[in-house]
Amino acid sequence: MSSDTHDYWDDKTVMVTGGAGFLGSHLVEDLESRSDEVDIFVPRSDEYDLREKDDIKRAFEDSHANVVIHLAATVGGIGANRENPGRYFFDNAIMGIELLEQARHFDVEKFTILGTICAYPKHTPVPFKEENLFDGYPEETNAPYGIAKKTLLTQSRAYRKQYDFNSIYLMPVNLYGPRDDFDLETSHVIPAIIRKCIEAREKGEDTITAWGTGKPTREFLYVKDAAEGILDATERYNRSDPVNLGSGHEISIQNLVELIVDLTCFEGGIHWNTSKPDGQPRRKLDTKRAREYFGWEASTGFKDGLKTTIKWYEQYRSRHYE
Repeated sequence: MSSDTHDYWDDKTVMVTGGAGFLGSHLVEDLESRSDEVDIFVPRSDEYDLREKDDIKRAFEDSHANVVIHLAATVGGIGANRENPGRYFFDNAIMGIELLEQARHFDVEKFTILGTICAYPKHTPVPFKEENLFDGYPEETNAPYGIAKKTLLTQSRAYRKQYDFNSIYLMPVNLYGPRDDFDLETSHVIPAIIRKCIEAREKGEDTITAWGTGKPTREFLYVKDAAEGILDATERYNRSDPVNLGSGHEISIQNLVELIVDLTCFEGGIHWNTSKPDGQPRRKLDTKRAREYFGWEASTGFKDGLKTTIKWYEQYRSRHYE
């Protein structure tokens, strides 16, 4: 990528919702490295409740943002989705809808929306192609969250048509990496299994428990690759057609857990709790659009990304729990 591409950010003020979170913290670091002349505004939840219209208006008044990258979300793993379907629908829908509406009123130049692959139909042909997004109902566990996020794609298209408002819609596959959520109540599979393996290893336990049958497959994207893709798209892509962001690497949950067991040097066994849901049967994305529309491809190998994530978590634990 040529350095002059990054001139896009010079003298701009960028509002990054969720900028203090897992993905957001990496994206802010990447953005800071792209320009010394970009002003970054992160609306913190204790100052701005992005579910409230008045707080959103105040965020725009305070920031004078030219560009918005909307990463903020109320999200969790399968268990959290099962426990909070109403909250996950309302929070994610209302945040995005009102942010887009106020961005239009405040003459924002560009609005990047982060969608989710949970919006895809449950039995989407593999690899998932963007044109199949509206061909059926999402997997039931994630449907409220997925549909709330998909609503923003419809809004993006409608606002471009009626108001000529420039917004784009990106759908990253499951993310992982340093600073992920390792809380077992809300975490996704990779941080959950890493934590379980390390704690079981340290305690000398014989087994860890994993959810489901292990048969479903997933694709995972390293968080730094995702941040790069989002910024590349914001710089160069100006249509409302949705775009997948993925790594192209599909792995079964069973093989994933076995790989993490090996990388964490846990020597015990795996108990599969088949009373827990599997979620969507398969997930693998077609990522041609990202390459064609803004020249982005993931660059981090899966095993390398896992090693870096495990190393970060072990260092984090040693700093916070000893």
